[in-house]
Amino acid sequence: MRVLKILVSLALCLSPLAKADRIKDLVDVAGVRSNQIVGYGLVAGLSGTGDGRDLRVTGQSLTSLLSGLGVSIDGPVSEFDLGENLIRLAQQNATQPLQTDNLASVMVTAEIPPFAKPGQRIDVNVSTVGTAESLRGGSLILTELYGIDGQVYAMAQGALTVTGVSASAAGSSVEIGVPTSGRIPNGAIVERLIETPFETADHFVLNVRDADFSTTNAITTAINTLYGPDIATPLDAVSIAVVAPSDLVQKVSFISDIENMDIDPGEPTARVVINSRTGTAVINRSVRVSAAAVSHGTISVRIDALNEVSQPGQPGAINAPGETVGVQNAVIGVDEPLNNMFVFESGIELQDIVDAVNQVGATPSALIAILEALKRSGSLKAELVIL
Repeated sequence: MRVLKILVSLALCLSPLAKADRIKDLVDVAGVRSNQIVGYGLVAGLSGTGDGRDLRVTGQSLTSLLSGLGVSIDGPVSEFDLGENLIRLAQQNATQPLQTDNLASVMVTAEIPPFAKPGQRIDVNVSTVGTAESLRGGSLILTELYGIDGQVYAMAQGALTVTGVSASAAGSSVEIGVPTSGRIPNGAIVERLIETPFETADHFVLNVRDADFSTTNAITTAINTLYGPDIATPLDAVSIAVVAPSDLVQKVSFISDIENMDIDPGEPTARVVINSRTGTAVINRSVRVSAAAVSHGTISVRIDALNEVSQPGQPGAINAPGETVGVQNAVIGVDEPLNNMFVFESGIELQDIVDAVNQVGATPSALIAILEALKRSGSLKAELVIL
């Protein structure tokens, strides 16, 4: 019997009782978040795997970079000690795109964590934007990283770490990973402080990650029970406003104490998540099924090809008319296995569902069909999510 592979949340199957969770695992403090920054730069030192002449912006960027460093490569040509032919050749070369096989245009992205201070280092990701084949062995040239407001918040530079590799020869090629993107650990230095209202605000807001009135009410009750009434006020199914001490040291300690409080969150919404491509089904413990009888069978069609030779005339005959030809015949068979019907009693739980479908040897595709039919019939008391 084929075994059905079902992923089930560990806490749901192993323990009948919900375990208390820390508030910090359920909420985020409003305003305490990371910020994305981005910049455009050049990666140099590639071994002939750069953009070449296919991307003119790479050559233009190099020209601009060198110009900022006081190096001119397309300025006016002096006639001193140069003949007319050399002058004409230099002027023609000045209009040609630069050969940048060892250079690549890249986008540089990073995230500044909450409360990051100037001088701290952060990781950066580097990805090609042109036709470069690989960034392996390259180094990012000093690049400004901008926020959404157009201000520079960090400067990035350093050697890339590239895990992907590609190779080709004699018309064949192989590629492992993604050689056109890389990472620079601690490759950027924060240059500007991102202001937050944390220090001056007289309250802070806790946002529950999964909107739920029961969880919001449980957090509010726990805070008010410990610190007194009206300290925490629920605003909706997500947000809770909490009165904070005015002293910054006390405020940090106060939030730390709240984060480490244990509460019993609300029961999760009954949900069944199915990935039809991989045949994976995840069922949480809140799923219930009302009384239903299920019978699921599959029909398989089998076609066997038989290659035979047609010989003209009678066996043993000499000079029989006709010619020998190959003939392909097919034998078609239809198999319909006899599957027993199984019954779901009203109000059964997760383990009963798993046992029932495993008992009849249902495959992942069969499970998906069964759950869809149960949902359509109204017997499945859960939200059905198909990826």
